[in-house]
Parts: sequence; structure tokens; C-alpha cells
Amino acid sequence: MQHIAVKGWQQSYKTSLQKSVKREMKYRRHRRGTQEWDPEISYYDSGSTHQPRDFLSKQERIQIREAALNYRSIPSYSNLTAQERDKWKAHLAQRFELPKTQVEKKHWKQANSYKFPSLVWTSLDAGLRPVEVERAVTDWIDLENNVLRIPKKDSSKNTNNWVAALTDRTTTALEKWLEERSQHEKYDGRDEIWLTRRGNPYNSNSLSYLMKNLCDEAGISYENRDMTWYTIRHSVGTQMTREEGLAATQTQLRHEDERTTMRYDQAPVEDRRDALDRMG
Repeated sequence: MQHIAVKGWQQSYKTSLQKSVKREMKYRRHRRGTQEWDPEISYYDSGSTHQPRDFLSKQERIQIREAALNYRSIPSYSNLTAQERDKWKAHLAQRFELPKTQVEKKHWKQANSYKFPSLVWTSLDAGLRPVEVERAVTDWIDLENNVLRIPKKDSSKNTNNWVAALTDRTTTALEKWLEERSQHEKYDGRDEIWLTRRGNPYNSNSLSYLMKNLCDEAGISYENRDMTWYTIRHSVGTQMTREEGLAATQTQLRHEDERTTMRYDQAPVEDRRDALDRMG
């Protein structure tokens, strides 16, 4: 991309070249499991009115937030009869890949975890890219000031230190998850905030899988929608621009180039519909 930058080509041609490279890198990631490509320089056709392909509406954000609380949760151990516990033991044995005889009361606590609420709610606030979820470490979390501090060396484009605001509820979920996280052996000696069940950092594929499961839990249809983890990020950009303007969105989403943020300067469908109603 730096080579293209010094060429005197039209912006539309540079944009087309970058799209081709993105397709190739996406193919390599799919076939070889390479890391997601996030170019240092982005090109946009100045005449384009490109918008993010898909984003969550305000109501869908609420639904996804609630779904994260319920995702993979199970009834309380003390509220179950002996017969019901036996059935849930079979479920937990399969889930944790254990013999049924080894399922204990502690596995009920592990099943009702703050891992998913903290992951999803942080992404709903900070618009985390998949690669940022993968790189996120406990040192990023500033509970006292309700922010996520992403250092330059860990930021997606390695250009600046970034501070993303977090809501009180997200900070509380992170605090509870950090306490819970310390009890899991797979996190011993690891600084990643979130790991998969098999102890690996999350990536685009595992996050997209989680996103669709959350949609199923929330009753959100994703037929004919490109429902990936970026859908959450796009919703942050769209809704924050709507509420606070482009400057706030640029900082919250950690955009180096303001032209990237301008993609979100589009009124959502519901706003346009309300405007039509007011217009008579």
C-alpha cells in the first residue's frame, strides 16, 4: 500500500487495487489460517458513497447485549431437582468434554460466566476489530477510569495510543470477568483477556461464529446479511455518529484517517423514516 501511495494514479484506481489485495488476503486467511490483513493505508474513491455493509440497529444492540448474558447459561444448581441435575450433568459433560462422573458443582459456575458479557459488551462499546480482540490483554483495562487503553504497539495500525470509553455496566462486567478469569487454569501465565474453550485467542472465524450464535439467542435474523464481528463495530460507528457526531466516532473507533469515519455519516433507515413522517 505504501508503494501505491507514491504513485500518481487516480484514487479510484488505488481503491480498486486495494480491494483486489483484500480479496487475496481474505482467501489466504481462509485457506491457510493467516492473520487478518489490516492495511496501514486505506484508499477510498472520493466519489463513492460507500457505507458499512451491515450494522446493528439500536434495538438489535440491546438484544445482543442481553443475549450475551444468557448465552450458554444454565439453571442454578440449587434450583434443580436431582433428576434435573442429572440431565444437566450430561449436558455439561459434553460441553466441557469430561466424563459425566467428573462433573462437579464448580462446573455450574463456569457455565454461567462473565466471559461472554465482558467480551460482547466491550466490543459494543469500543467497536473492537477481530484482531483487537485477539491482541487484547489485561493491561488494556483501566477499571478506575472506565476506559480501554490500547497502546501503539498493540493497536491495529500501530500508529497511536488509543483510549476507548466504556460504560459503567461494561466496566463492571470486565471486573467480574477478571476475578473469574483468575480461577481458570488455562489463563495461568497468559495475559490475553479472552481465550476460546481450547485456550486459543479469538479470531475472525471464531468471532463470526459467536456473533451468529448470539443472533440466534436474540432472535435476530441474519439471512441476506453479512453478520460478522465487524457488524458490531459498524453499529458503534453508525450509532455514535448519530448521537455525538463524527469527531467522537473517529476517536472511539480509532480511525487515523477521518475519511474512514465519514462512511458513518449516513442517517439510519429509522431516522429517515421518521423524517418522512414529519414531512407529511
